[in-house]
Amino acid sequence: MNGLKQTQIEEYEINARTMFVEPVVYGGKIYSRAVELEDEFLSPFKPLDIIKNSCLYYGVDYESRKRGTRQLIGYSRKLSIIIEPTYHIYFFPTVSPQLPECIWIALEHVECYRRISAQKAMVIFRNKQSYIFPVSASTIESQMLRTSFLKTKLMQRIESNGKKVFYSARGPESVNALERSLEYDANLKDENES
Repeated sequence: MNGLKQTQIEEYEINARTMFVEPVVYGGKIYSRAVELEDEFLSPFKPLDIIKNSCLYYGVDYESRKRGTRQLIGYSRKLSIIIEPTYHIYFFPTVSPQLPECIWIALEHVECYRRISAQKAMVIFRNKQSYIFPVSASTIESQMLRTSFLKTKLMQRIESNGKKVFYSARGPESVNALERSLEYDANLKDENES
C-alpha cells in the first residue's frame, strides 16, 4: 500500500479521481481495492461488478459500452470501456475482464510505465504514485493504445456530429429560405406587372 488510509465501503462508483481498481482477497472473498488520487477504498464487490455498476451509475449498461467499443474500434478482446466520456473516464482491463485477477486502469491518470520483468510492469500515475502490476509492459502499452484510439474515435464522432448539426442549422436551411424568398419576390413582381 502507499501509506494511504483504506476505507471500507459498501458501494463504489468510479469517478474522475479513480486511478485503478484491482481485486484483493479479503476474508476468503474477492473484494476490490479502488485507488484514487488521494484515497483508497475497499469494496465487497469484484472489480468487474464495480465497472458494471459505474456504467449504470452514468446511465448506460456495461454490455452497451462493450458493443460501443467494438463498433468504434473493431476489437473484441480485453475491451476498454468508456465509463463516462464527458469527464474522460476511460478504463482498460489488464487481462480478460472475466478473469478474477483482472485490474482496471484509468487511461487519463497514467503518466508512463516501465517493464519490471516479463510479467510485471510499473505504472507511474500523474500524481507521481507508482504501482507494480502483474502484467507485461507490452500489455499495458497495447491496452493504452487501444483505449487512446477508442477515445479519439469517440471524440471524432462527437465533433463530426457537432459539425453536422451546425451546418444543417446554418447552411441548407438558410439557403432554402433565401431561395424561397427570391422565388416569392419574383412571383410578386410577375403579379404586379399583370
